[in-house]
Amino acid sequence: MMFGNKKGVWAKCTCTCGGLVAANDTFHGIGRGSSNAEERWHKAAQALAHGRQRNREARAAVLVEGRRDRIALERLGFTGPIEVLNRGWSVDDVLVYLLETYGRQSTMDGGPSIIVLMDWDRTGGRLQTTIRRNLESLDVRFEEQLRSTLMRCLKPETRVVEGLSGLIDALEPLVDMYDDGSILP
Repeated sequence: MMFGNKKGVWAKCTCTCGGLVAANDTFHGIGRGSSNAEERWHKAAQALAHGRQRNREARAAVLVEGRRDRIALERLGFTGPIEVLNRGWSVDDVLVYLLETYGRQSTMDGGPSIIVLMDWDRTGGRLQTTIRRNLESLDVRFEEQLRSTLMRCLKPETRVVEGLSGLIDALEPLVDMYDDGSILP
């Protein structure tokens, strides 16, 4: 299905995103399209590999918005604790639970005990700001670099964590390549 516009011709995307792409845009896959696409995907994979290692080895809990986000991370090989924010509790109650369960910092490596990974859309940004403010007031160490990197690198392809599920075929081999299974330094 083709749609005309002032800047070019748009086609319905055949991948899982279901959106519109420029008909002459060959992207929607690693190493094609914009000149920095491959570099962006590798940076995203490195960040995911580091998050997966911290989740597995340091038992750092990954806090996501919902159940589908947790499923997407599990499909990417995250085997450590993944906590869901939307569980019918207030944000404050969830954060107190995380503090009581995981502590102020990881006992395994002394790093942050929580990786906050909200979506990189408007609602996710508001949640991230609220969580950041509340965790800082509780003196809890947390990491938000994974979200920052994914937001910069994958924004054209997806704006939500659950969208990683549609990118598994391209991302998983890269994440596996950067996650060598060794203990973090």
